[in-house]
Amino acid sequence: MRKLTVSTFISLDGVTQSPGAPAEDTSGGFRLGGWMVPYADEAIGQNLWDMLSQPFELLLGRNTYDIFAGYWPHVPADSNSRAIADLFNSVPKHVATHRADTLGWQNSHALQGDLADAIRALLREDGANLLTFGSGEMVRQLLAAGLVDELRLQVFPVMLGCGKRLFGDDASASAFTLAHSVSTPGGVLITRYLRDGEVRTGEFE
Repeated sequence: MRKLTVSTFISLDGVTQSPGAPAEDTSGGFRLGGWMVPYADEAIGQNLWDMLSQPFELLLGRNTYDIFAGYWPHVPADSNSRAIADLFNSVPKHVATHRADTLGWQNSHALQGDLADAIRALLREDGANLLTFGSGEMVRQLLAAGLVDELRLQVFPVMLGCGKRLFGDDASASAFTLAHSVSTPGGVLITRYLRDGEVRTGEFE
């Protein structure tokens, strides 16, 4: 059975909205888009390559899919990002969307029916593990359904005060084990958490 990994940029106060560009997602009047860009460095790039070093298929929400589809197929051949573009362009892409007829990026497939049921079915199939970037609204539903096996969080040293957050009150109670962590020169904490069963509780004597 394959696994589902979620990778996301997150602020100290849990915001994931519009990390990469000012106009990426301005809904709700969000004005701080592009907040992770000043911290981008070699360590963050290496973390991405580490994730892409094993076979994967992409699982994306519609907004993230549209952003990716507008960029990766058009990366020039001489770009430093071409190797990543070749990977993203070639792998299967599973998309949570109600507009299946507009999935023009090669090898893209719309999920059918209930989101959690569709992803459970995907996880039961043979194939590479599923890898999700961004896709906050979809990820919140996956967390509520207890379907996330691994969280790869890049925690940035900023507090944004407002914006869409990763964790909602309906997230399924789950324990995770910290499998890896490293701090970048700019103070970004790169972490890898693996699901570790039920939440354990206790009492101090």
